[in-house]
Amino acid sequence: MPRTAPRLGEPFLFALRHALLGSQGHSSLRSARMGEVENLMDIQELTDRMNDLVHSKGWYAQDSKRPQTPRNLAISLSVEAAEILEHFQFRENAKDRDELAGELADVALYLLQLASVTGIDLEKAILDKIEINRTREWDQE
Repeated sequence: MPRTAPRLGEPFLFALRHALLGSQGHSSLRSARMGEVENLMDIQELTDRMNDLVHSKGWYAQDSKRPQTPRNLAISLSVEAAEILEHFQFRENAKDRDELAGELADVALYLLQLASVTGIDLEKAILDKIEINRTREWDQE
């Protein structure tokens, strides 16, 4: 029987590969999507790239005008998440997908950085939460 979820500690890309290719790994899907999967990064690689950017801007410096504290990052994450709502204000679909993609990327970057500076293994936290939600029931009164 094919596995449908990664084991804790396995690369996060397992879940993404599974989502793109399906548990059966259909050859037509595999050939069409495998190139996309091979070019993706895992959470640690994205975090490393984000840290490189922050270092290059000097934002980790003691005298930075943008101190990278958990509080500041949590506020910035919330602000960026709220900016996503602007794309849907008074409409069902985003007016500009490229701008929406940029806002989603901002949210992801702040989330990665917040996890990084607080020492939280975001990959493990996500996988743990998926397992918790598997047994959770919604819409029960």
